[in-house]
Amino acid sequence: MKQGPLSCFMLSSPRLKLFSRARLTLELDFTSHRLFSSLSHERTQPCSHSSSSTRNDLLDFFDHLLQQCYSAEQPGRIHAGIIVAGTADSAFLAARLVSIYARFGLLDGARKVFDKAPVECKSNLLLWNSILRAYTSNGGHEEALELYVEMRKLGVLGDGFTFPLVTRGCAEMGSSIWSRNVHCHVLQMGLHNNLHVVNGLMGMYAKHGQMGIALQLFDRMDARSCISWNTMISGFALKFDCDGALEMFRHMESEGVEPNVVTWTSLLSSHARSGRHVETVELFGSMRMRGIGPGAEALAVVLSVCSNMVALHMVKAIHGLVIKVGFEAYLIVNNSLVRAYGKQRQLKDASQLFFVMESKNIVSWNALITSYAESGLCDEAFEIFSQLKKSDGCSLARPNVISWSAIIDAFASAGRGRESLELYRQMQLAKIGGNAITVSSVLSVCVELSALNLGREVHGHVVRALMNHNLLVANSLITMYMRCGCLNEGSLVFKKLEVKDLISWNSMIAGCGMHGLGKDALRYFDGMLEAGMEPDKVTFVAVLSACSHAGLLVEGRKLYDRMTKEFGIEPQMEHYACLVDLLSRSGSLQEATEVVKAMPLTPNACVWGALLSACRMYTDTDFAEATASHVFSQNLETTGSYMLLSNIYAANGQWDDSARLRISAKEKGLKKVPGQSWIELSNKFHMFSSGRALQLGMENVYGVLEELTLQMETEDIIPAILLKTSS
Repeated sequence: MKQGPLSCFMLSSPRLKLFSRARLTLELDFTSHRLFSSLSHERTQPCSHSSSSTRNDLLDFFDHLLQQCYSAEQPGRIHAGIIVAGTADSAFLAARLVSIYARFGLLDGARKVFDKAPVECKSNLLLWNSILRAYTSNGGHEEALELYVEMRKLGVLGDGFTFPLVTRGCAEMGSSIWSRNVHCHVLQMGLHNNLHVVNGLMGMYAKHGQMGIALQLFDRMDARSCISWNTMISGFALKFDCDGALEMFRHMESEGVEPNVVTWTSLLSSHARSGRHVETVELFGSMRMRGIGPGAEALAVVLSVCSNMVALHMVKAIHGLVIKVGFEAYLIVNNSLVRAYGKQRQLKDASQLFFVMESKNIVSWNALITSYAESGLCDEAFEIFSQLKKSDGCSLARPNVISWSAIIDAFASAGRGRESLELYRQMQLAKIGGNAITVSSVLSVCVELSALNLGREVHGHVVRALMNHNLLVANSLITMYMRCGCLNEGSLVFKKLEVKDLISWNSMIAGCGMHGLGKDALRYFDGMLEAGMEPDKVTFVAVLSACSHAGLLVEGRKLYDRMTKEFGIEPQMEHYACLVDLLSRSGSLQEATEVVKAMPLTPNACVWGALLSACRMYTDTDFAEATASHVFSQNLETTGSYMLLSNIYAANGQWDDSARLRISAKEKGLKKVPGQSWIELSNKFHMFSSGRALQLGMENVYGVLEELTLQMETEDIIPAILLKTSS
């Protein structure tokens, strides 16, 4: 067949094997030849009544052609044909072109069509709705709202198709001002009873957490669709209000509306978000009993719940259901299965499932990395992370902030702070901005290594990234500064917090107590109560410890009594250890012993250790021996107990007894972990301790230490016992 004049614009592909597509191409080619022949004939005539019909045929032809597009290369070719044919001034074709470009994610092409459309086309609402839909469908919500403003300025008013698009943009942008303005426009246009428009308004307010307004709109509706009910249930789910979602669900059933799979998924999500895991599983069972086939999203929700329960059998049962209903190829389901097996510490199953997945995204990789990291296998997690980094060239998946945060936290939790910090440096070099979890993990390492300079550097990043009001980050900063001895900086971070939680107050109390500022700790405790914050067990451990270190015996006793009588907190081992330490430090050894004997719990090494420490302070050898006999008789032998008693003997000049204890500890295989110090030089940490060889480059550090020691000796700062030991 001879090719027609439009053959250069035909959207055929040499690889098409389907007969129907080949036939369609031939038909379109023949039609284009006929249309162009007719168009050329009309142009040679001075006037013809058929010119308008020919134009309409061309418009229909191009419209039909655009609807047959099946690849991203084709819209541009047809667009060229439209321009050549002189039909680019059609608002209808422009709207269709915008829609097709957007279908393939070609927003630049869609915007060019819209911008170059003639002025008269800009009054056509169809074109505006098409470009608004193009942006909202591809996540360009801000651009969509800007276009809506431009549309209003030109005097073009929205209709029932415009406002659902605009309300979706408002919902994603989270602007209450925008929402109110658009709502007013809806009322001005008299669309307050339009089902789709009101559904959009309810979804917008629900996304903003304004369920009261959404409920008012819902109650005023003359007619409701299943989408109306689902929108409300989803809104309650977003607010973690599972009771509201369940009430709406029951109301829906009482109205005779049958819940569909979307309804059930929203209901399951609301309970899962609220931490009501058992009820989520029960609802899933009810859904199955009613014959509602679960969707991929519902299965993912239930698997996420099983991840947080000790329910390996349930994970395996749902895995079987996934295979039975044919969802084993769905990425969201497979990712949830990998995470569920990982949470249950079934790392072999998680790995096998991961490596047989035909398609993987970054969520898949993060699920496996996090599974190994949370199991304490940081080396294995790093190996998978390295595989992800190597796949950059052949995969769309690349390490993101979640990947980096998981691996950094894994090494931090394993006590491998240096490697954690090195990974953080690599993350910065990779231009990946850390999130709150990353920052919290790095700051915990800064606390562990007393890396104050790095902590301040991270604080600078926090300010630049506008994360300084994030509670997790702020609390980590407070802890870091307080433990590194920068009380003023920690206090400043605390004061600037608009909202403080219990961890914020506890961090300040513990920090003050750590540095012997007992009265400051008590002031923060009183301030917490004035702020309406209820203290917990951790609070009283911190404040009792603060009283102990500052020698505030009277205040400590009162607080202990208030803990049990006023706040109803049952003392735990840590509280008894603090009370015994408080009494022992003040010299009330007998009273401390009576507290230990009256304990409803079996005293542990920390409680006995507090007594032994006091014996060393007051050089009471007899009492120390009696206390040590209790420790040894209860099989609580620790290196610390032997060393404390040995030091007490040494302080009293009983060197033979001291040596005997040390030999006994060595025979029992008890080894004392040597104390270590570290210093940061040029962003590197150098550790040194007694008995270890001098590290290369540390000569200057030891020289400074010797000078400081000599100066302390001349000023009589070093206690006598340390002078004896050093000699």
